[in-house]
Amino acid sequence: MAIKFEDIIRDLTSDEVPITKGLVRRLSNLGEPERQALVRVWGGISVERRRQVLHEIAELSETEFDTDFSAVTYLALTDLHDDLREAAIEASWPDESVEMFNRLLSMASVDSSPAVRAAAVSALGRFILQAELGKFSPMQARQAERVALRLYNNRNEDVRVRCRALEAIANSSRAEVIGMIEESYRDGDSRLRAAALYAMGRTCDRRWASTVLRELNSDDPAIRFEALRAAGELGLEEAVPLIGELVTGADRQTLEMAIWALGEIGGGESQRVLEELFKHAEEIEDEGLIEQIEDALANASLPNL
Repeated sequence: MAIKFEDIIRDLTSDEVPITKGLVRRLSNLGEPERQALVRVWGGISVERRRQVLHEIAELSETEFDTDFSAVTYLALTDLHDDLREAAIEASWPDESVEMFNRLLSMASVDSSPAVRAAAVSALGRFILQAELGKFSPMQARQAERVALRLYNNRNEDVRVRCRALEAIANSSRAEVIGMIEESYRDGDSRLRAAALYAMGRTCDRRWASTVLRELNSDDPAIRFEALRAAGELGLEEAVPLIGELVTGADRQTLEMAIWALGEIGGGESQRVLEELFKHAEEIEDEGLIEQIEDALANASLPNL
């Protein structure tokens, strides 16, 4: 028997009913009457439950590609709570429509929350990249580039926003990107230095190889983490021995990034390190880690083009 949308609304608004993937899945592909019904009750749903809905949407979107939660995410982009607008941006990552682009453009420029502006300009990075790949309008992407440049160059802007702006513009082939990365890497703020390392990877330019290799030994965990990511993006085979040393006793986040980087770099040495990690993951019966290593091994075995 088909479930009526008013029953879904009732479950959403009731604190007695848990927010599950099954419940949130029913918010996909809403028609206009259902969207309007959701608009009417959204503000009455507790903040924590709204947050849980957006979290589940983000996770469902990673595996269920026939879902469309835009009715929910567009609504949440207007939420009065800063962290929910930020969560809505994160949950809308599969949406590469012009409408989403225009919303992000506005939010990056004028939203009152630095965290939201940072999330919005970061999300614009994917449109800049799509334009570089010939899959999005270059003219519109230039609008995003101008916003990112303005935010980065504003020294009075929150550093989080400047970091995300640099990371976004690094997807562009604009000539000034190199100078921006160099400037941020020399900055005394470690957050900008970390963003510069992230940006180095996004450029796919081996000019940064020596810097990335050096920072794999950084005492700063955030710098080390971004150096790992950049080593993977740049395919630095010479980084593999250093990564092999880093994984010993590494925290979970660093270990997962190292596994991903080894998969991206590929080659025999990367596969050897991954196989050792696989044995360890089997010994401790860590299914999540085993799956990640299997994916990385499959990627590492692909021929380098």
